[in-house]
Amino acid sequence: MEELTISQVAAKAGLRPSAIRYYESINVLPAPRRISGQRRYDPAVLDHLAFIQIAQKLGFSLTEIQFLFEQRGEETPLADYWQNVARQKLTEVDALIRQATHIKHMLIQGMRCNCPNLSDCINCVLTNCQSSTQQAGQLRLNVLHPNGHPEP
Repeated sequence: MEELTISQVAAKAGLRPSAIRYYESINVLPAPRRISGQRRYDPAVLDHLAFIQIAQKLGFSLTEIQFLFEQRGEETPLADYWQNVARQKLTEVDALIRQATHIKHMLIQGMRCNCPNLSDCINCVLTNCQSSTQQAGQLRLNVLHPNGHPEP
């Protein structure tokens, strides 16, 4: 099959050319061959991009995806690495589900509000929701920053 230009790849993958160049710059995509300075891609790059998009939808960061594509040596087989990362992601998803369930219950409680004015409503929220919101916020921080470091 004929090689593709960056515009063709972008159109077929539903991405902007700048995203493809960015993926190249962070080594998530291999550098393409160039003809007269223009990028030329093997059609297999479309599968590579589809994998990246699916992994992102599953909650994987570009850093995590990048690590999959790096030459990591032979100390950890790829299947073992993938299973470990997937287990970690499942833990994060479970925490997000708990947080979303907690928020849902708080919103359902809030729909029962019969406060006659804003001042009473504020007091009601502070009395009934403040500690619950702080717990939910802490859960969120643990999910977004599992090692105490922000995601890039």
